[in-house]
Amino acid sequence: MKKIIRSFVGMDVHKATISISVAEDGRGGTVRFIGVIPNTPEAVGKMAKQLARHGELDFCYEASGCGYGVHRQLTSLGHKCIVVAPSLIPRKSGERIKTDRRDSEKLAILHRSGNLTPVWVPDPTHEALRDLVRARVDASMHLMRARQQLLAFLLRHGRSYTTGNHWTQRHRCWLAGQTFQEQAHGIVFQDYLETVWTAQARRDALVQRISTMVAAWSLGPLVEALRGLRGLDLISAATFIASTGDLSRFESPRLLMGYLGLVPSEHSSGGTIRRGGITKTGNREARRMLIEAAWSYQYPARIAKEKAEILVRLPKNIRDIAWKAQTRLCTPYRSLIAKGKKSTVVVAAIARELAGFIWAIGREMRVPMTA
Repeated sequence: MKKIIRSFVGMDVHKATISISVAEDGRGGTVRFIGVIPNTPEAVGKMAKQLARHGELDFCYEASGCGYGVHRQLTSLGHKCIVVAPSLIPRKSGERIKTDRRDSEKLAILHRSGNLTPVWVPDPTHEALRDLVRARVDASMHLMRARQQLLAFLLRHGRSYTTGNHWTQRHRCWLAGQTFQEQAHGIVFQDYLETVWTAQARRDALVQRISTMVAAWSLGPLVEALRGLRGLDLISAATFIASTGDLSRFESPRLLMGYLGLVPSEHSSGGTIRRGGITKTGNREARRMLIEAAWSYQYPARIAKEKAEILVRLPKNIRDIAWKAQTRLCTPYRSLIAKGKKSTVVVAAIARELAGFIWAIGREMRVPMTA
């Protein structure tokens, strides 16, 4: 019977080039640097075809801004391929030389020994939703910056709105009535104001598109179920799921909490135990959505009118989890604050517990990951 030779291929992927190294199976297997190829589908396909002549191939490369195109192409050709979490790659403290060749060889060796941590690769539809919610976040940040610039300009000229909150209907009427003696000041004011309205229209259009696409998404029912939780609406729930991905891959709520970076860091040795702030690993946007939602649990447990309209459409088991989250999280918030804990520390603890309820809802829904 012919023995199948297995090779582990490490790829250092850049925008224009890919450096290729191969580590043969076995503890003492030879490690060879193949060379550098263009980062094009044609070159990748040709490389895979040439290497496949020598046996079974198992590819790996670091997650980066180049996306998952190489992974999808190689898996479609029948090869194994993982995308590696860069922050979890083992590194030697005394290593002072870094080149593309060394990086590809290192990836091949570590992949052979099983010391690499793969990331979850979304399907094209899920990745499209993720890009859409990221565009919404960028638009919101742009809007916030535009508003700050406008208010800063008005403050420099002694214009301060003190009769209510900013960006209400009354505030917009107040802005419309502002005039300046200098023509240049009027031009600057109108430019800042138009930037604010343009940024707001862009954000609102993206929100509308997210709402439309979530309704037809395979994970749309899970997003709708998460809306039953206090502090989560359609956009925050869609952002969390698009950023986190398939919740079924987390075997326990602790794994989800750790993935979101909501568990405390620790540096213990012997009898000394030292715990610090949260690790802040994983996806930043998903963690931010939970932190923002956790602030709403500072108030007593109750069901608001708009939330009741959502809950009535959900199954009873989901409603029970949502109410249990309120009764369990609202009381600890006030008790921890009464003990003198900082509000930011309390909110992080509440967000960590909220991740557990999200995991429970994900288990109840069991939504398949299909486009």
